Amino acid sequence: MLEKLQEIIRRYTDNKEIVITADTVLSIDLGLNSYELVEFFCEAEENLNVEFPDRVIPNLKTIQNILDYIKAYG
Repeated sequence: MLEKLQEIIRRYTDNKEIVITADTVLSIDLGLNSYELVEFFCEAEENLNVEFPDRVIPNLKTIQNILDYIKAYG
């Protein structure tokens, strides 16, 4: 699943060289603003067949948080 998230992020940020780990913080390490985060989660929903309710998105700050959420609810 980490590989799929990495692919989405690389495609979304248009940066093939970006290093993405479980500890990557979306807003800080990737520089995504709130609008970009919403767009990212929309694309992730489409590609990962999981729903990220608006109320949980603010709590998904790292790639590990996303992976944990998918494991629990995906």
